[in-house]
Amino acid sequence: MLNIAINRLPLNRKTMKIHSVIIVLCFLVTSCGVQVSYDYDRNFDFSKAQFYNYYPSMVSGLSQLDEKRLIRSVDSLMQARGYELSESPDLYINFKSSSRPKPVNSSVGIGIGGTNRNIGGGVSVGIPLGQQDQYREIIFDIVDVVNDELIWQAVSETTISESMSPAVREAHMKALVDKVFSKYPPR
Repeated sequence: MLNIAINRLPLNRKTMKIHSVIIVLCFLVTSCGVQVSYDYDRNFDFSKAQFYNYYPSMVSGLSQLDEKRLIRSVDSLMQARGYELSESPDLYINFKSSSRPKPVNSSVGIGIGGTNRNIGGGVSVGIPLGQQDQYREIIFDIVDVVNDELIWQAVSETTISESMSPAVREAHMKALVDKVFSKYPPR
């Protein structure tokens, strides 16, 4: 009976492949483990700002492709919240990135044990496989253009791998921006 029900499902290989990719992307996006800390100027009235642009002399520290992905994600989010990209903005957005190697979880273990008259020992060594992941820190600054003062800052840290595909990188950047800007504007 179960075999008959499974055979009637309208799934072909293309549909199953699409579902598999969506499931993998969702898993990667939710498992990216973004940690964010925030700070802001309590005296600034965030409700008056409507227009934004990017800091003119921004040096992001990202590759050009990742920088474009990040800007697209920020633009999409800001415009969805009613902000407009403008040549005469109220706010400048700046971000800068740095990376460092993630510590390798390899270890050496030594053990001694025994029962009755037998004594035994052993040594184990953990060997890392594959490429080493990186911690990436991205600092997002929002600056009041009129007073040239920092009014909001988020510091994010996440793990990245150089072997991520472009689609996974895009999803990762979107998840990062969603998490970082979840507390902007401050309430």
